[in-house]
Amino acid sequence: MSLPVLKAADFASDQDVRWCPGCGDYSILAQMKKVLPELGVPREKIVFISGIGCSSRFPYYMNTYGMHSIHGRAPTFATGLKSTRPDLMVWVITGDGDALSIGGNHFIHVLRRNLDINIVLFNNRIYGLTKGQYSPTSTEGQVTKSTPMGSIDHPLSPLSVALAAEATFVARSLDAHVKHLGEVLKRASQHKGTSLVEVYQNCNVFNDGAMAYAQEKKQRADNVVELEHGKPLVFGKDNEKAIRLVGTHLEIVNRNDVPDDDLLIHDEKDPNPSIQMMLARMRYPEMPEPIGILRDVDNVSTYDEQINAQVDLAKQTRGEGDLEKLFHAGDTWVVG
Repeated sequence: MSLPVLKAADFASDQDVRWCPGCGDYSILAQMKKVLPELGVPREKIVFISGIGCSSRFPYYMNTYGMHSIHGRAPTFATGLKSTRPDLMVWVITGDGDALSIGGNHFIHVLRRNLDINIVLFNNRIYGLTKGQYSPTSTEGQVTKSTPMGSIDHPLSPLSVALAAEATFVARSLDAHVKHLGEVLKRASQHKGTSLVEVYQNCNVFNDGAMAYAQEKKQRADNVVELEHGKPLVFGKDNEKAIRLVGTHLEIVNRNDVPDDDLLIHDEKDPNPSIQMMLARMRYPEMPEPIGILRDVDNVSTYDEQINAQVDLAKQTRGEGDLEKLFHAGDTWVVG
């Protein structure tokens, strides 16, 4: 008996979606619903875990299992779940405030451990749920309710943090570039290990247009370079511009002025993240910003595989164990 073929509508829950009208979160939700049916994973085998923030409402809107956890700790819950139920597909939904501020430590360690989960980080460079305070990714000088004279913090780059932690899959996409977003989410789901997808997401209430240079189609060609494995980094309305490596830095060149051999060829499979880190550091307006898969390294052991291998080995060498005996082992006390 063949299983029913799921459609995008099958992944929609019966909950009213309560994001602000025009929010970029709607686009990410729609693309997730479109991608999941293509993966062939039953809904009861999919779990969404979120922290706190606008993005963290996501599990309510998916007709799968899910958990709305606590601020910054979604990776912790995901680690426990995936370690005990490695058969599940686990997604962590988070935001720039949730993952990179209070959750920064948890974010780094789940990446370095290479737990086999997928993280989607909604980056709108603002705290939206708490009404417009600056976040770890807000730009220097940004005026918000909590920085009335402009932010003096240097913004944190999620991609740079991930690459420094040697994450095995690192990517970026845009809420407004729906086809690209769907393709990146699908690639992330197919990766064995921790996948991180940063999504530039417009908060049209508290930070509208902050990333219009990348999101708006009329501006995107000159300000964004789409990464393709094994191909040169070219951009511009007519692909007339490109990136080349000169010594230890990247520079923009006109394709008519240099031979093709001079252009930088993207290698997402390179286990050395040095050049991938250079790509992550490309910032508008000095450089076009990369979107697509920066890094996709295979055959790296995952945390859930290793911890379950240790459990199996312990059972083989020491037996199944007895919880009652463990409770009464060593020193015990009687409380009168």
